[in-house]
Amino acid sequence: MTGLIQNIIEQSGYFGIFALMILENVFPPIPSEIIVPFAGYVAARGDLSAIGVVISATLGSVCGTFIWYLLARWFGEERLRRLVARHGRWITMNQRDITRASKWFERFGAWAVFLGRLVPTVRTLISIPAGLVCMSPLKFFLCTLAGSLLWVCVLTWLGLQLDEHYDRVEAWLSPVTTAVIAVIVITYIWRVIRYKPDE
Repeated sequence: MTGLIQNIIEQSGYFGIFALMILENVFPPIPSEIIVPFAGYVAARGDLSAIGVVISATLGSVCGTFIWYLLARWFGEERLRRLVARHGRWITMNQRDITRASKWFERFGAWAVFLGRLVPTVRTLISIPAGLVCMSPLKFFLCTLAGSLLWVCVLTWLGLQLDEHYDRVEAWLSPVTTAVIAVIVITYIWRVIRYKPDE
């Protein structure tokens, strides 16, 4: 996959970065940890500008995130409640969980969205509760933009600094991504086992 990503960026430039970052948010196995540092490396060679990389990657990230947000907003909390009533164990959620999550997200949602953009896998998933509780589109956009911009700037800077050794970024971040996914899977299995329906 790394070779394909590199070819797309080298052939399509900013548009390729933009498109890949949309896909990264829709399909998490396409990692920004490869896309952006390589784009930074290409900028270090002089074939792209660092500012152009940051802008195209950030815009792609925001657009990709909005796909999940809009889908969750369309699905809505009421449909989620009906789904939970039927398949609560496998969703590992009951009606009280939805109520608590909604109240929590209404209080801390902005920070959750901003910080979630900095965590592998979570950066995609955080859009779903934001949409389900109908978080303000403007607030969601601003929090997503801020978090995405910070993440993209860090990865671009690493790509610029590491020059041809950009692959070290992937080597360092890959275990972190794997650990986050492992925690999510283990937590899911534990919640299925310990699930208690509403009384």
